Amino acid sequence: MDSTIHTIKTLSVTRAETEEVEAVKVKIPEITQIFATEKIEKLKPKPVYSIIKRFLDILLSLCGLIVLFIPMLIIGIAVKIDSKGPAIYKQKRLGKNGKPFTMRKFRSMYIDAEKNGLQWAEVNDPRVTRVGRFLRNTHLDELPQLFNILAGQMSFIGPRPERAEFYEVFEQYIDGFSQRLLVKPGLTGLAQVNGGYNIGPEEKIVYDIEYIKKRSLKLDIQILFKTIIVVFKRQDVR
Repeated sequence: MDSTIHTIKTLSVTRAETEEVEAVKVKIPEITQIFATEKIEKLKPKPVYSIIKRFLDILLSLCGLIVLFIPMLIIGIAVKIDSKGPAIYKQKRLGKNGKPFTMRKFRSMYIDAEKNGLQWAEVNDPRVTRVGRFLRNTHLDELPQLFNILAGQMSFIGPRPERAEFYEVFEQYIDGFSQRLLVKPGLTGLAQVNGGYNIGPEEKIVYDIEYIKKRSLKLDIQILFKTIIVVFKRQDVR
């Protein structure tokens, strides 16, 4: 799988282009090159797969919300006790075809985490609370997204949803990054189980495109089981 990463082509970037990207108030690593990803000319329709996948999303999210109701209640109380602010953090993300929706997570950062502007989350991020660090390490902060899956805004498997602001920035130096919007975003995905937290968006998009092209129930099940394994091993799959 790692060899796929090397299919990204790098193009030169001028200083003027770099300054234009940096003008957007999003803190990301310094841009020194532009990446061109594989283009999906036409998304192959898979109606049977889509119907079965949606049925499983509804079934599994309902079961999850019922079984995890008490644990989620306890987590919400712990978040409230640990730091000032709401237990549930709501944020606008882009879904399929660029349609915005409100994604829900247990709040893992202090309420003033973005007082200096938007910032790409980092390993050992100082903005993370004590309870938030545990939730992130165990991925329990993602549980409220079961509501998003039940509502049809997300799926269990797919590219992780991003904010519109990040899409605007990433598309300027990752040609084709917005192709992720061709399918419904997911709670976990191929990029998360294979790349983890430390790879950048220019690498994650390669995995995302691979998933979009090969998406199937078999692949979804493989990703789901691999997610369970890495979560129990306390590996990072964000």
